[in-house]
Amino acid sequence: MKIVIDTDGRTLTFEGEGGRRQLDLYSREAFELISDQWLRVGWNEKYTYTFSWLGRPIIQLPEDMVRAQEVIFQLRPDVIVEAGVAHGGSLVYYASLCRLAGRGRVIGIDVEIRPHNRRAIEEHPMFPLITLVEGSSIDPAIVEEVRSQIARDEIVLVVLDSNHSRDHVRQELEAYGDMVTPGSYILVQDGIMSQLTDVPRGKPEWSEDSPLPAVADFLARHPEFVALTPPWPFSESQLDRPVTHCPNGWLQKRAGS
Repeated sequence: MKIVIDTDGRTLTFEGEGGRRQLDLYSREAFELISDQWLRVGWNEKYTYTFSWLGRPIIQLPEDMVRAQEVIFQLRPDVIVEAGVAHGGSLVYYASLCRLAGRGRVIGIDVEIRPHNRRAIEEHPMFPLITLVEGSSIDPAIVEEVRSQIARDEIVLVVLDSNHSRDHVRQELEAYGDMVTPGSYILVQDGIMSQLTDVPRGKPEWSEDSPLPAVADFLARHPEFVALTPPWPFSESQLDRPVTHCPNGWLQKRAGS
């Protein structure tokens, strides 16, 4: 695809498989096209590796953080289970939202929690709301350890942000899907990878070996879940599509499931 932006003429012209089109530069469709390319360049330049939350690196797109906050505040989960700890920034972020909401706690799982990261998380003011579980998120023993920490009547939200291979994400979805409360969600991070096969830091195999194909596999077997981007609680804009690293990543468990 080729994009030409003419700021003097206030137009955006693009050429793709559907031919050549010219848009008003200050339109919703132009914003979406520019955003798609901004996401691709930002991924390549490690834009998300420039943020921290309350002192811990978070490695998340700011819009994704705000959208997750909207869901968490509305849902008020008792437990947020996150597969993938890294530096602990996301755990601290979710725990701080729970603290502000006056409800909830976080369980973080990682195959390896490095000593310096563990120490920083355990010394953080949010740590009383965080439980760390070290081991593979798809190990049946680890899955049962997490399950044992959740009471039957608790509202549960799951975030998957560990190994992003198709098989691993598929196994995580199978392992944690039944822990999710009807009406709540699994958030599968980094589905954008399948759209980044041609960027310098991307890989061609991501077209098939990445989170989105795993989501498709899971949804085909589990009609109790549906890919549903949570509605925005506030908008005075004509925009209706998030700028996200998690396209089709919000999987809601149907009520009554």
